[in-house]
Amino acid sequence: MPEIIKELFQKAEDTLRNFISIEDNLRIMESVGVLLAEAFQRGNKVIVFGNGGSMCDAMHFAEELTGRFRKDRPALPAIALSDPSHITCVANDYGFDEVFARGVSAFAKSGDIVIGISTSGNSENVIRAMHTARSLNCSTFALLGKDGGKLKGVCDFELIVPAETTDRIQEVHIKILHILIELLESRLFQ
Repeated sequence: MPEIIKELFQKAEDTLRNFISIEDNLRIMESVGVLLAEAFQRGNKVIVFGNGGSMCDAMHFAEELTGRFRKDRPALPAIALSDPSHITCVANDYGFDEVFARGVSAFAKSGDIVIGISTSGNSENVIRAMHTARSLNCSTFALLGKDGGKLKGVCDFELIVPAETTDRIQEVHIKILHILIELLESRLFQ
């Protein structure tokens, strides 16, 4: 049993090592960190969403911004589109593919940052929401996996974790989100 555990940790480490070995990923993270800080300085907000575990990551990211991460600082405006009444209302009336696009339509304004998380890059509700965000003049950022799927190339910024399993992709996604918070906090609250 310990060998299986060690092997699983090794696969997680290999996935992370592979992601950070791609120099563009580090540059994109730096750019998104600056983008987030500048948006908050202007009084804009972040809207973030995903399905399943990616929704959990979206909620985690939003609460770290509105609450506290490394240091005491003012709350930062972030919304995870996770309200069950919104999701079920929109899914019932318009279909599940519209749940995030309707939320973006309701809350986003020009200059906001919209973040979609999809381990496959093929979640239609995430894709539609990103198109809605672009039509509202929002900056768009996607956290993706595998080969990026249909969402690859749609957003202003994207980070693709080139792994095949959802768990390994999500493990890197949450590390990315934590590092982005640390970057923007260091820029805004020195």
